[in-house]
Amino acid sequence: MKTTKHGLLLLLLIGCFLLPAPRAQAFLDPVTIAILAPIALKVADTAKPYVIRGLTTAGKQLIQMGIDTFGILRLPWGLVQSTIGAPLGGFQPGLVNIFKGLIAPVRLVWDTLLLPLALFGVQVN
Repeated sequence: MKTTKHGLLLLLLIGCFLLPAPRAQAFLDPVTIAILAPIALKVADTAKPYVIRGLTTAGKQLIQMGIDTFGILRLPWGLVQSTIGAPLGGFQPGLVNIFKGLIAPVRLVWDTLLLPLALFGVQVN
């Protein structure tokens, strides 16, 4: 019983690797391409403002994500400010930088989750 299962499994594995996979071929008819090209150009012209708006909002969102990424560096800078710079009056600005540095990863995650919406042209910020 066990040998037949192993034999069938071996036969199935050999068959999967030795049989050729079916190939897909595109239908390249020059007449069809010539007929559909003007329609495709009209569709592209219609979609162009939406694509440009989506790319610009996505670019703005990526810039905001970069700002949030650099905002994470405010946490160690705030720690340095509030400890070493405390005698020089850097305690309160250090606490502000610590707080903003703690908020920055949350904002980065939020902006990352909003990136797909920005690709569709939705501005949330």
